[in-house]
Amino acid sequence: MSKTSKKHHGFTSHKPRKATAADWISGARIRTLPLAFAPVAIGSGAAALTDQFKAPVALLCLVVALALQIGVNYSNDYSDGIRGTDNYRVGPARLTGSGAADPKKVLAVALAFFALSAVAGVVIVILTNAWWMLAIGAVAIVAAWFYTGGRRPYGYAGLGEVMVFIFFGLVATVGTTYVQTGTLSQESLIGGIGIGLISCAVLVVNNIRDIETDKLAGKKTLAVRMGRTPSAVLFCFLMLIPFGIVIYLGLFYAAAFLTLFALLAALPACLITLTAKTPQEYILALKLSSLTGLLYGLGLAFTFFG
Repeated sequence: MSKTSKKHHGFTSHKPRKATAADWISGARIRTLPLAFAPVAIGSGAAALTDQFKAPVALLCLVVALALQIGVNYSNDYSDGIRGTDNYRVGPARLTGSGAADPKKVLAVALAFFALSAVAGVVIVILTNAWWMLAIGAVAIVAAWFYTGGRRPYGYAGLGEVMVFIFFGLVATVGTTYVQTGTLSQESLIGGIGIGLISCAVLVVNNIRDIETDKLAGKKTLAVRMGRTPSAVLFCFLMLIPFGIVIYLGLFYAAAFLTLFALLAALPACLITLTAKTPQEYILALKLSSLTGLLYGLGLAFTFFG
């Protein structure tokens, strides 16, 4: 063990040090951002099918999605850190849990990104006159906070995957299409289901990696409740069902079959997750899962724009 580290609850943690710019960037959890980009790409492609793609509105939707995702990530860092959950981490140290950053500053950054998401959302509403969508935006921000925040965070009760599917699958995709076209479409709904399932898979494999430490912290994620092997099987189903959706779309849009190239990342992710023994293997599966989400979103967007 290095001189700068110590043992805590049987795991290695680091003495507090001042967070660097790289630490703050890491706190945004860049590898999760493709899951914010993909539904906006799919939803915009669905809008293009009716010749109603509006680039400024699509860009604002992307700002909403990215800012909300980053806000969630910093919010999780803050909430897990002050709750003590990150005391048990074996992965990369978090800003709050490691003591590298003042918890109030981490919270302020999270709230700033939530505010940015809200401002972009309000601009969308003003441009489209879809005032009722303010309520959906407010619910999305509240859901983002209570994932790990508050007295009874739903992420600690095994409901994280449900909310990810709703907000980073259906709402993000269908909402992107609606604010550009004023209508709902089958393509955006089906695409939203597909990317929503992949986003759930990313959360599942992340939580499989953390099963032992989450148990110690009292965090009852779906993976903790199901166990390692059933969760790995669930991960594979969540990763592969979206490609059945691609085959269905291919019956109407031949270019959709190009999206099947994303299986080059999805299949190794499944194999690794089913056989993994170390946190590093799960991290690799996590990266491949996020890459799958990005390729899936780009593939369907290309299909619809084409």
